[in-house]
Amino acid sequence: MKKFKKLVEYFVEAVLFSSSTITSLTVILIVIFLFREGIGMFNSSPLEQNFVIVVSQKNPVQELNATQIKAIFNQDIVNWSAVGGAKDSIILFTTNDITNYYSEEELGSSLENLPAKLNDFILENPGAIMYISSKSLPPNFAGHKLAVKKIGVADFVFGEQWYPTSEPIPSYGIWPMIIGTLMVTLGALLFAIPLGIATAIFMAEVASMRIRNLLKPIIELLAGIPSVVFGFFGLIIIVPLVQKTFGLVVGETVLAGSIVLGIMALPTIITITEDALRTTPQALKEASLALGATRWQTLVRVVVPYAKSGISTAIILGIGRAIGETMAVLMVTGNSSNIPHSFLVPARTIPATIAAELGEAPYGGLHFKALFALGIVLFIFTIIVNSSVEFIKNRSRRA
Repeated sequence: MKKFKKLVEYFVEAVLFSSSTITSLTVILIVIFLFREGIGMFNSSPLEQNFVIVVSQKNPVQELNATQIKAIFNQDIVNWSAVGGAKDSIILFTTNDITNYYSEEELGSSLENLPAKLNDFILENPGAIMYISSKSLPPNFAGHKLAVKKIGVADFVFGEQWYPTSEPIPSYGIWPMIIGTLMVTLGALLFAIPLGIATAIFMAEVASMRIRNLLKPIIELLAGIPSVVFGFFGLIIIVPLVQKTFGLVVGETVLAGSIVLGIMALPTIITITEDALRTTPQALKEASLALGATRWQTLVRVVVPYAKSGISTAIILGIGRAIGETMAVLMVTGNSSNIPHSFLVPARTIPATIAAELGEAPYGGLHFKALFALGIVLFIFTIIVNSSVEFIKNRSRRA
């Protein structure tokens, strides 16, 4: 019988060890995959794979950055002298422009004459800049490939434009998303923290047991509602209310997202704060009352300071709940890639961008890698939040 019990114990220990090992390895592999895909976009050309930008051999310009190329194709720059070239007008040429210069008969039924025609075009137009597939170039092309400055971390983080599908140069600047994410999260906390802490204090110290037993399951039920339901609620109720109250053209704003996220963060803040308040020793409360303090003075000067570590943890976990939300924010914030300068304008957050665009990004492409790089930024935010929780806990223990 003893041998059987030991075998059972060994089996249970083996199962627990295997479970923890598999879980840890899974998390590590997910992080490795995230960083492998995301970091791949840095020091890469912003041009899509198999596409090149070429100019005439006579053109002295050898390299341009993404901003200059975008300005050229937007016709904000119309002369090569503005980017270090000769005083010659810039002629734009893309794949869509081929039929403007050559007929279908000249190109051939299966475009077999396309390489030769591209070569003729660059010879006849020294000021041309061509954005074409590298497979269309002839072996002895009368032009040279224009080097494009690679994407850097600073360009990615502090860039202000996010146009991943624009041609010829996509833009991958996430600064508006970072600001939008932080503003929506800040607004949610300004809404949720006072209301959540007040509700927790009421449930822990003021409400009768009957009322507490009624509120507790309601709040826990609120935590189990899917985020898309909160999104529908925000879209139908909060967005029109914000639009009507402030007289806005559209109600999908940072404020609407903050209110919805604040409601979603309330259960976390209320539950953890209430648990922290209820751990205050009864002897401390009785001693405060015995010294002449009122019930509210005891609550403010004894109970809340004693539970400050748990309250801080509740707030930080509320931040974590809000900062990673996707669908609800996507539905009510307007999904605008501009930098929000107030709470009454549309914005875009990092999680919402990943959720909206990942399904359309070609696997392994630059857009795909950029979305994984966004995941790295979100992962770093999460690490900061979790580290803050551990710092507060350790500081409370030392105190």
